[in-house]
Amino acid sequence: MKQTSKFLSYILRHSPESIGLELTPKGWANVDEIIAKSDLPLTHEIIQKVVASSDKQRFSLNPDKTQIRANQGHSFPVDLGLVPVAAPDQLFHGTAKQNLDTILTEGLKPQSRQYVHLSQDPKTARSVGTRHGKPVILIVDAKLMQIDEIEIYLSENGVWLCDAVPAKYLATQ
Repeated sequence: MKQTSKFLSYILRHSPESIGLELTPKGWANVDEIIAKSDLPLTHEIIQKVVASSDKQRFSLNPDKTQIRANQGHSFPVDLGLVPVAAPDQLFHGTAKQNLDTILTEGLKPQSRQYVHLSQDPKTARSVGTRHGKPVILIVDAKLMQIDEIEIYLSENGVWLCDAVPAKYLATQ
């Protein structure tokens, strides 16, 4: 299951062309096409199980389960149909300590992703930051960002997203 989830993340978020897959502008891919083009032994049932059991809810299936897409984390432009929403007053971002000086000077940028990813709680942010080294948790003043008309979105799987977070909205925990 983990191998299938990693494969789906790779092709739906980063490199659909690696298997000759073409996504719609909204990021959807045909499940039958993925099954046919994959080297893994995939079926509709396996894909549905991966979608349902993903702890991070990385994927969505359309209502008739014929198409799948990643909910966020794309390294290329995808129209996820997100609309700005009211965020909590504070959000959090986990990063590695070695990145802190640059971030506090330049702000958070999406780097190789479409959006900056933010968490609703410090625990999740710490988990994300740990993947990159010794974690540091940044507090994001989402209330002030919204007052200043910076749009914040909520993906289908509960990840807060924005185009960037200027340094003036950041503090260390």
